[in-house]
Amino acid sequence: MLTKEELASIKELQNVCEQADSFKLKLNFDMLENREGKEKEDFFHYEDDKLVGFLGSYGFGNKVELCGMVHPDYRRRGIFTNLLALGLADSKRRKFQTILLNAPTDSQSAKEFLKNIPCAFSVAEYQMKWQKTGLIEDSAVTLRPSTTAEDFETEVQLEVLAFGFEEKESRKFNLKLRENHFEENFIIEVDGKPTGKMRVAESDGEAWIYGFAVFPELQGKGIGRRALSRIVNLEDQKGLSIFLEVEAKNAHALRLYESCGFRSYHSQDYYLYQK
Repeated sequence: MLTKEELASIKELQNVCEQADSFKLKLNFDMLENREGKEKEDFFHYEDDKLVGFLGSYGFGNKVELCGMVHPDYRRRGIFTNLLALGLADSKRRKFQTILLNAPTDSQSAKEFLKNIPCAFSVAEYQMKWQKTGLIEDSAVTLRPSTTAEDFETEVQLEVLAFGFEEKESRKFNLKLRENHFEENFIIEVDGKPTGKMRVAESDGEAWIYGFAVFPELQGKGIGRRALSRIVNLEDQKGLSIFLEVEAKNAHALRLYESCGFRSYHSQDYYLYQK
């Protein structure tokens, strides 16, 4: 578990790096704030009691993402190389099948650094923000909190079908999600029958939508659009800014989000580490 002081130091370093380089880092603060402390997931480099380097490890089933930063005044000293080596060693120890290195698309320094790492570009991910627009809801499509054992099974199967998880990893991942008190899990229903799921994390005036999926055989019927419209309206009524993420290659999801008023404002690149 990270302390309040550590979280504040990470946020301060993030702000310095983003202001200096004019890009956004993806540090998953919803996950940082919910570290269990069972694994070594975060790596720090201090100089004169000041945090100048950080790397976070973010596990999603059998996949892990690594993302970090170094203070502009302390670069080219091997700090990030050392942090990445620690993160990679730990990822291998924990036997993740896929290791992804995350970097802002606009970061030229990251691209240069990664040329010396055995990795290959995998996918780009758009970060999207909702622009206020009228959304039509359908009373036949509803959202309710995920609470029962049957709901858990629905979430497990959707992770397998929609996101390529292995069932064992999906169960482990969803058990961990239920311990996250900063997110609320929802089941999407049509006429009282489960058809999909999503998670919403609220923090600092923002709402982030994650894990949005509809059973494959029910896609193309407008269920996703109506469910998304419902949650967006709910979060908008709270006065929150609303965000989500989507892989650039997922054209169907991208069209859905754009049709509901989401617009891309930033992107992240993911590189597959070739161990």
